Amino acid sequence: MKVAAVQMEAELANVNANLEMAERLAESALRDGAEMVIIPEFFTTAMGFHPNMLDSVRKIDGKPMQMMKKLATKHNGIIGGSFIASRGKDAYNTFILVFPDGKMFFHDKDQPTMWENCYYIAGDDDGVLKTPLGNIGVALCWELVRSRTPTRQLNRVDMVVGGSCWWTLPEAQVPGFPLNLDDQVVKILVETPRKLARMLGVHVIHSSHAGELDGKMPLIPGFQYKSHYCGETQIVDGSGKILERMKQEEGEGFITADIDPKQKWDPSEPIPNRFWIPHLPLQIRFIWFYQNLYGKRFYYPKIAKRYWKRKGLV
Repeated sequence: MKVAAVQMEAELANVNANLEMAERLAESALRDGAEMVIIPEFFTTAMGFHPNMLDSVRKIDGKPMQMMKKLATKHNGIIGGSFIASRGKDAYNTFILVFPDGKMFFHDKDQPTMWENCYYIAGDDDGVLKTPLGNIGVALCWELVRSRTPTRQLNRVDMVVGGSCWWTLPEAQVPGFPLNLDDQVVKILVETPRKLARMLGVHVIHSSHAGELDGKMPLIPGFQYKSHYCGETQIVDGSGKILERMKQEEGEGFITADIDPKQKWDPSEPIPNRFWIPHLPLQIRFIWFYQNLYGKRFYYPKIAKRYWKRKGLV
């Protein structure tokens, strides 16, 4: 089976432009012969803290889903990706895997990361999609670095698909953050799909973002969070071997590889008995903690849900 992973240079919160980009890149991969195409997490928006993000949520059955259904049917292929989707009274980071016959399978990310908490809430499914192709695990961004993800998928999945919108530190140095912390963050991302593949003994298809991030900083008015997304789109086999890879500096595009989606390996790396798979730097864990708290207050009692109710989005 020929599979593809897409790397985007999305524009923060510009849904129309990002939908066009995602459709163009996914269709190019399908025309190149890919039978399954995975587009990145937050393919409609990318992710950052910015006022325009409030206008970026879309109904679960809106234009993003319709674009995916159209491509899957037109090219007789499978396409998957996630976006901020409203459903009922809340919004989720929902991954949808669409088959050419119209069947769809869903996973809601289990926990928002930092300021992502401003725009959606956690899901409660196990991330295992029971599809005609087999049991497909889904892991989105920091789901890839939490031990509970491989724990719930071990011996239950034939492959893992998903993607990231993994940003790095701002260009302006933050006091207390060492200059080499960027390098540490990127190194963790480079190793993450390979480590998950070794823990589960299955292929991992990881799509990503590689563009610029020009956002704000919660609780620091006037601070411009100028940074970039880290790329590292990868297709990895169950031994941890990278079959294809796109780095951040390569920009937008896609990679492909021929795989047997049912091929498995003996897991060759233990799942750590701790919350995080890698040893995250103390500064990153601190930001994770306080940004999570702020984002949850922003989402419900403060701003997001009130705004969406006025707009008729939830």
